[in-house]
Amino acid sequence: MEEKPATIGLEAARELAREKRLVLKAAEITALERGTVPQRYLRNIGTIGTEGQIRLLKSCVAVVGAGGLGGTIIELLARMGVGKIIIIDGDRFAEQNLNRQLMCTEKDIGKFKAKVAAARVRRINSAVTVTAITQRLTEENAVRLLKGAHVVLDGLDNLPSRLAVEKACRELGVPFVHGSIAGFTGQVMTVYPEDPGLRAIYGAMEEVPEAGIETRLGNPATTPAIVAAWQVQETIKIITGIGEPLRNRLVIIDVLGGSMHSIEVKR
Repeated sequence: MEEKPATIGLEAARELAREKRLVLKAAEITALERGTVPQRYLRNIGTIGTEGQIRLLKSCVAVVGAGGLGGTIIELLARMGVGKIIIIDGDRFAEQNLNRQLMCTEKDIGKFKAKVAAARVRRINSAVTVTAITQRLTEENAVRLLKGAHVVLDGLDNLPSRLAVEKACRELGVPFVHGSIAGFTGQVMTVYPEDPGLRAIYGAMEEVPEAGIETRLGNPATTPAIVAAWQVQETIKIITGIGEPLRNRLVIIDVLGGSMHSIEVKR
């Protein structure tokens, strides 16, 4: 029978942080390096191991958009123990967001999505450093806003912004995890700086419409949750080195039909 690892509870980890004059995240990393697993991550260890958890805690991930996709992405990243999360979204919650956006409650209508999401991260995992940026990401400010991230995730709802993020990721030399939804269909792909990426699918920026087909087909609660989970799993693969990311492969998920297809993306 496999021996269970030694564990440390949240209050004990906080006490360790105080004794060593460390922030909680550093105390958790120290414990893991000594073979002691913080109880909050115990169920992660069987899949990503102690080293994988350390890598997550030492990583910085940027999420552009904190709505249907982004809200679920942010929640899962915080629970997995990603050490730093940058949330970028200049929008405020509206009533039509209540059907699918995990961070949105009736009390949050009119509040900045990024700030609400950041507050939730702090309640979920106080070891995570979170930054809320209430600006709309543009081609002009993308590099500045994304600088420092090891991975960037797509929680956007329009194609020009996605292409601007991908362009910035190429310049910064970091992977970009694309996800989008329309009705009961979603898609996921991981783009490294040297990959053909979104332009192989959508073409040049000047040819891309501002709004995608999701404005006509709608966004139910289920599709963004499924696609967001795939995006977070891609991020875990990239950071931990466990598994093969979806490079040069666009995975299309049909939630209603219960099917999934993978399309090779070429230049």
